[in-house]
Amino acid sequence: MCYLLRQDYTRDDVNVDNFLAVLFGNQTALTRYQKDGNSDPNDHIYIFYSDHGVFGVLEMGEKLVKLPATEVDMTAAKYTPQRVQAPHLTGFWLKLFVMLIEAPIIGSMILILLKNKNRITEILKNTMIPEAPMFIPEFPPKVATGSGVPFHGQHHGPSSGPQPMKGPVHFSKSDFRGVTLTDFVWHVDLESEPDIFCLEEDGKPEERVELALQCLPDYNPGCIWITDPTAPFRYWKIRDYAYAYKSKLTTPSQASHSEHFISAIEESNNKNPLAPLLISYDPDEVKRQADASTQRFKEGSELSILDGIFIAVKDDIDCYPYPSKGGTTWFHELRQVKNDAVCVSRLRNCGAVLVGKTNMHELALGTTGNNANFGTTRNPHAPDRYTGGSSSGSAAIVACGLCSAALGTDGGGSVRIPSSLCGVVGLKTTYGRTDMKGLLYHSGTVAIVGPITATVEDSILVYAAILGSSPAERVSLKPALPCLPNLSSYENWCSTGSLRLGKYTEWFNDVFSTEISDKCENILNQLSEKHGCKTIEIVIPELHEMFIAHVVSIGSEALSQLNPDLEDGKLARLTYDSRINLALFRTYSASDYIAAQCLRRRLMHFYMEIFKKVDIIVTPTTAMTAPIISPTALTVGETNMRVSGSLMRFVLAGNLLGFPAISVPVGYDKQGLPIGMQLIGRPWCEASILRLAAAIEETCAGPKKKPVQFYDILKGNLM
Repeated sequence: MCYLLRQDYTRDDVNVDNFLAVLFGNQTALTRYQKDGNSDPNDHIYIFYSDHGVFGVLEMGEKLVKLPATEVDMTAAKYTPQRVQAPHLTGFWLKLFVMLIEAPIIGSMILILLKNKNRITEILKNTMIPEAPMFIPEFPPKVATGSGVPFHGQHHGPSSGPQPMKGPVHFSKSDFRGVTLTDFVWHVDLESEPDIFCLEEDGKPEERVELALQCLPDYNPGCIWITDPTAPFRYWKIRDYAYAYKSKLTTPSQASHSEHFISAIEESNNKNPLAPLLISYDPDEVKRQADASTQRFKEGSELSILDGIFIAVKDDIDCYPYPSKGGTTWFHELRQVKNDAVCVSRLRNCGAVLVGKTNMHELALGTTGNNANFGTTRNPHAPDRYTGGSSSGSAAIVACGLCSAALGTDGGGSVRIPSSLCGVVGLKTTYGRTDMKGLLYHSGTVAIVGPITATVEDSILVYAAILGSSPAERVSLKPALPCLPNLSSYENWCSTGSLRLGKYTEWFNDVFSTEISDKCENILNQLSEKHGCKTIEIVIPELHEMFIAHVVSIGSEALSQLNPDLEDGKLARLTYDSRINLALFRTYSASDYIAAQCLRRRLMHFYMEIFKKVDIIVTPTTAMTAPIISPTALTVGETNMRVSGSLMRFVLAGNLLGFPAISVPVGYDKQGLPIGMQLIGRPWCEASILRLAAAIEETCAGPKKKPVQFYDILKGNLM
């Protein structure tokens, strides 16, 4: 059935009050604001409909037609700040709102209003998008030119994997002659990536890690092991632990058996309100792994530089024998973990001590890190503030010193956001660079698994261990050889100056506080002074379309994977904010999803045009520092889409378009809260962003702020 408004209603007249007035025949309740004289084909009407028992509201509006992306004058694009329009709710009002939006009729009307306020209907239903859909990130093929150095085009093909390699392939600046991008082929001479090592993707992870060590500066323990208690705070690196183990200053067993480590984990798990770092943890299992590592050091048979290193794993990544709950109270009831995820097995082969499963925003459906099921992990720099999410526990356990590294997943900034808010390094790899087998969400098109570490050096080592595309992705994506920057000498560091940095100033400055943009701007100035890096002004069109295409893509994919599991009342066992997100995701139609994928192809064109002129796009990681946690949110949860939108403002190209990106700490605001800077690179060019991240880290080498919650596991266990 359907009811049409019998009069022409436009602009402010198109509202729910008028719709309900007509629906129920209450003519006295009709309001008139701006009446167009004559009926027009573009007038808006509401249609109330019933389809297979599901009620909803459709809006018919004026059709907009976009120019083909190839005809758009990108320099003429205007930046319009967009803010997510949605209520901030917690406590009773949050519960009431969930009850309303899950009701068949009124829920549909509320959700359609939210979509209209945020231009989702306008862009997905009322806009003609000329591009064909792009269902996964499609990258221009890479081929080598210039000196004839073997690269992707000669090592990979649709029917064959990479050729065996005896060691790293070393490329130097003299081997290359520049970068040219066309719509059909990406000719890569890597002038923008001088002095890199390419690794064997099919090799053993411990061998890749050993080769990654060759990329790092010489290790001088005399400069590190300082007993002066007044020395500035610094995080222990993986090589510091390895040196301590090798030199018999301590052992992995002593570190794991330490009351300091165990009590810290138990303290976080027993706070009131709860604030766990790990939600699955077995001290006996940790000790067993650490004892095995200690024995290997005694025998001189350690597996790699990662042997004995404490690494945590996000709760949506399989790590045997722990369950994978995804931050829920019930997911492990449906799915038994029998093996490690591929990325976890690679770390285990390197000898890492896997300490347990970290807390997370439930089902990775949020960016604050709130979890009313197990308790919300606190930010080590300010316990009254969020860590960011969804990889909340992974970032916090690294920031507070208990682990050298942790694995997270990133479908909408979920590695980079918490890394920025907690003052650590978060690497989001190119889509398809890491094998997703063994993750709760393993078949989406926006998410990856990536490392969170205290330093860029450690990020390089862990990345080398976990990288490696799945067999299917090698056919569909044809990934280039994985590369690392050569940072082993001063001459290699000097090559950083060849990188061209793209900055969209209006977007860059769209932050809550100028402290954030000023810190990042200062870094760009120092990179110019110290290394000669050139910053080039760029313009990125249709950033709000990026937001909409991403939320429809990730929401539709999450719902598709979750739908079979939401039977028997399990939806009601989810947190309230997860239920709000799922209610919104259910309103996306097949045509909405197709429109989002058409936008993906369009946006890919814009970004690849930009990458003809620059090597890396630079932004703040987040538009705000760590938000305050409402006391009620600790027990009931919270929905604050405006905050989520601010945290996600700069990160979405990495997910929707699959680009590699990294968040690196660049300082603190006046409240002592960490600020992160994001570097977005070309597809498969992790080496470029890691090189620049290392230069930024060196630029910010001054005294760091010690987190309020910090545990010095290594120093506390020296013999």
